[in-house]
Amino acid sequence: MQLRADGVSIVIDGKSVLKSATAQAEPGRMLVLAGKSGSGKTTLLNVLGLLSRTDAGTVVVGGQDATKWNDARRRRFWRDHVAFVFQDYGLIDESSVEYNVTVGRRGLFGLRQPDRERADQVLSHVLLSGRGKEQTARLSGGEKQRVGLARAMFRGADVVLADEPTASLDRRNRELVINFLIEEARRGATVVVATHDEDLMAAGDDLILLGGEPTPSQRDSHLSV
Repeated sequence: MQLRADGVSIVIDGKSVLKSATAQAEPGRMLVLAGKSGSGKTTLLNVLGLLSRTDAGTVVVGGQDATKWNDARRRRFWRDHVAFVFQDYGLIDESSVEYNVTVGRRGLFGLRQPDRERADQVLSHVLLSGRGKEQTARLSGGEKQRVGLARAMFRGADVVLADEPTASLDRRNRELVINFLIEEARRGATVVVATHDEDLMAAGDDLILLGGEPTPSQRDSHLSV
């Protein structure tokens, strides 16, 4: 599912956060939005994922102009097509690891057996095999981020949006996150990442450097500012 922002601008409290930015994310590729704190990388990620509304410009999702979609239409897009990987994990600490992975797929009588087996499979993939019944609050920061990855894997989403997913992680967990994002792009997902992690920048297919000129590389850079 292609995501495109054309000439988007956002003003917050009288300050221009994005000015006439254009970006395009393609299926099967990882688009990395890089830059210093305050450069607008998270804002542009949120625009592409319909989490933030624009003051000018258009946002196109899967060939449809989504700029003026109402809240209900945006929620359907997130529910049906998007997996999020957050810097703060976005988990329910009071619930189990398995619940966090499978949230949204539980019926009146709990989790279906195929979904339970799928949850076990993705937890094993992120080195959390056998820990589905543990309370999420008891996990370390790196383990919580891996639960977030397992949740995204479980969804098998068309779009993966990741905001600073390697921040504050040790090297082992950083590598797990980077490899996951690469695998999701290879699977055919549209992957968009906001980061200042140089290893993650190097792993992307397309790079946008905000707060400066696009970085020259052999990769296509889908940006103009």
